Amino acid sequence: MRKAIRLAALIGYSLAAALLLPPIPAVAAGEPVGFIKNAAGSAFVVRDGERLPAGIGTKLQVGDTLVTGEDGSLGAIFRDDSTLSLGPGSSVVVRNFEFQPDQGKFGLFIRITRGSLAYLSGLIGKLSPESARFETPTTTIGIRGTHFAVKTGEPIAR
Repeated sequence: MRKAIRLAALIGYSLAAALLLPPIPAVAAGEPVGFIKNAAGSAFVVRDGERLPAGIGTKLQVGDTLVTGEDGSLGAIFRDDSTLSLGPGSSVVVRNFEFQPDQGKFGLFIRITRGSLAYLSGLIGKLSPESARFETPTTTIGIRGTHFAVKTGEPIAR
């Protein structure tokens, strides 16, 4: 009898705790992986060869290229709460994003081809830091902390 009461109490507490926790969204194929939080000056999202203005709230997809002009900047937030900030004259491709914590699937792969970028890690960087990767024309950056900034330019001829 005491075991049944303890089990019922445990189940009740577990259900109550589960209801109080905020839901962690999963990202399925084809769903937006993030959105533009802010943009200034010339800022675009290039998707399937089409250049779209990067307005506040523009949804991002895997394969999108975020581009800023010499007078532009933008900020983006991904579904895992990672944030990217691009400075003027930047181009960044979202190569991969996978966030399904209930299945243990994580992946973030960003390639910066030019300009500057600042990154603040979200849940992927905290739960599975080895799954977050950034690539520049000359190096690959793995995540072992919570934030970094990088600036790329033309390689120096030797």
